[in-house]
Amino acid sequence: MNKLSIAVMAMTVLMSCGGKQQQQAPQEEATLSGLYKSDFATTVENKQTELYVLKNAKGAEACVTNWGGRLVSVMVPDKNGKMTDVVLGYDSIQAYIASSGNFGALIGRYGNRIAEGKFKIDGKEYTLPQNDGTNCLHGGPNGYDRQMWDANQVSPQSVELTYLSKDGEAGFPGNLNIKVTYTLTDDNAVDIKYEATTDQKTVVNLTNHSYFNLSGVPGSTIMDHELYVNADQYTPVDDKLIPIGIAKVDGTPLDLREAQVISSHIDDDFDQLTKAGGYDHNWVLNTKGDDSAVAATVYSPVSGILMEVYTNEPGLQIYCGNMMKEETGKKGATYPRRGAICLESQHYPDSPNHPDFPSTILEPGQKYYSHCIYKFLVK
Repeated sequence: MNKLSIAVMAMTVLMSCGGKQQQQAPQEEATLSGLYKSDFATTVENKQTELYVLKNAKGAEACVTNWGGRLVSVMVPDKNGKMTDVVLGYDSIQAYIASSGNFGALIGRYGNRIAEGKFKIDGKEYTLPQNDGTNCLHGGPNGYDRQMWDANQVSPQSVELTYLSKDGEAGFPGNLNIKVTYTLTDDNAVDIKYEATTDQKTVVNLTNHSYFNLSGVPGSTIMDHELYVNADQYTPVDDKLIPIGIAKVDGTPLDLREAQVISSHIDDDFDQLTKAGGYDHNWVLNTKGDDSAVAATVYSPVSGILMEVYTNEPGLQIYCGNMMKEETGKKGATYPRRGAICLESQHYPDSPNHPDFPSTILEPGQKYYSHCIYKFLVK
């Protein structure tokens, strides 16, 4: 082989290698919270799971997956301007599917507990799965938190999730058409709107089960967070955590009408705290359906992040992670017991069995509407 042939061959090899390098996909860019869309791509029930990234004009970010309609991360600035993830979760869709927990999930058809997994509508009894002792909790073991939602990102700041909950699913009557819209507003709020219609008389109580830790310190507890609840009353519970009526918060550790450090009273020797292992109760809000009035606030003195909660719902279930088990979450952080606080806007637990509670009945021709806002500020 002559020198010219060797030179041509060498040039051909170089051009070939260069071509292959040009065809390689660029490295995937992580979200602000350090997540990768490819880690949330799989197939469940012949549907594609995805990670939807919402961004506002101020540089905040929220990530949502259509498996369980889950809020995966929320990045907002702390008192020093450092972007901070304020919700617990996992780095991949596989971890969410493998977990029995409900980090960030949409909850339904009935959020919270229904006693003995039974209720009646017009004299007809319906039986639900019992997944919390003898109670049905959060719609049962295969509630909306474990379903595939159809998603449509309608703008850089908003994603719509829809789901048809079929008649008889988990024992609930009626085909329920649901739409939930997550919006990251320009004032750093996660705005959640729930809408639903039915073709048969049914019960509906939808909520979101995000676990918040505002400190920006992975693996910390929320015991140093300060909690305020705009409520004069709450629903005390029996040993099965089913409401036994409505009572005043006066003179109890559940009086949070002035902000309290969570650790200051959560372990007080008080019957209601003993039964629930700490705060895990429904507060009867003073806001009377006014979603422009503050229902509750949570504040971290470490980060300076303040979260305000607004809702048109009559109640707010506040859970301080008393039953959390140590596990590994995002970026390898170890989440401890009481590593987060949940503030679930809702009608009261077991309302279908309490005629004196606000009704959760939805009839054909009516439209269910629920609204909750988690707004983040610094102080």
